[in-house]
Amino acid sequence: MTSFLSRDTQATLLLTAPLLGGEEETTADTLSQGEYFKLTNALAKANHSAAHLLESNLEDLPPEVRALVDDERHRNLLSRGFQLTQAVERWESRAIWAVGPMDDGYPTRFKDRLKAHSPPVIYGCGDSAILETGGLAVVGSRDVDPALIEFTENVGRLVAQADRTVVSGAARGIDQAAMRGALEGGGRVAGVLADSLERAALNRAHRDLISDGRLVLISTYDPLAGFNIGHAMQRNKLIYALSDAALVVNSDYEKGGTWAGAVEQLEKFRFVPVYVRTSGDVGQGLEALRRKGALPWPDPSAPDGLEELLDQATHVMQASLSEQLSFLEM
Repeated sequence: MTSFLSRDTQATLLLTAPLLGGEEETTADTLSQGEYFKLTNALAKANHSAAHLLESNLEDLPPEVRALVDDERHRNLLSRGFQLTQAVERWESRAIWAVGPMDDGYPTRFKDRLKAHSPPVIYGCGDSAILETGGLAVVGSRDVDPALIEFTENVGRLVAQADRTVVSGAARGIDQAAMRGALEGGGRVAGVLADSLERAALNRAHRDLISDGRLVLISTYDPLAGFNIGHAMQRNKLIYALSDAALVVNSDYEKGGTWAGAVEQLEKFRFVPVYVRTSGDVGQGLEALRRKGALPWPDPSAPDGLEELLDQATHVMQASLSEQLSFLEM
């Protein structure tokens, strides 16, 4: 029952995924993302992929790969075929898919931008083609006043009118407001979840939007995984990586996931221009992000203004990438 998975993704799931059952528990000593990347990088240098681990004895692996393999640990992980079959049957019955970096449907922006930070597996529900459309990432706090909810919904509607995609984290507050505005405006949304993908995929309102090809939900965590602060922090870079530009509607100062994600983007990854809201009471958090390099949100009032902003952001980031590649080739 794993026919919809490539052999590479089967191996990746066995090595890295908890393969949760109804109890949401696992005792498997799965590989961390760093361990998995080192292993697959060594396999690639030997002209192999993760699938090679399913087709060869561990003792016969190339020396550079063998050095990274703990026999008992890796054998235990790779022997979880029945557990994987059960998990896949559950996912298929809920229209949830799973892809790895070697598969069609894996976001090219993750591979191009995140590189070694790319998640080994993406779980999702909906049309994966939406993940290739870029758009505007909209992020902010969970607990906000009605005025900011209205502001954010209007931004989502404007994105829809411009025929662009809203990318957000699907959390309560700003995330859901942006997504709701875009969907009510007839637009597309990519939601990057930190937990409970299965529950979100089974939500009746989501099912209709997914069926209409306007909503895709993804997660890098098992579809049954519950909320975890670390997971919520880690998904921030995925939201930015899928977008052409980002708008931070509000943020606490020097704390919280919105602040951490924006600072990481401004100071480390720099995938996209980061804008901050300028209307109303912006607060200490947004002011501090401006000092770190965030741009003032021009508050476009018409679809063509937003289109121009996103097109300019795309050109700037493409030029920056070209400069980086030229430097590496010197």
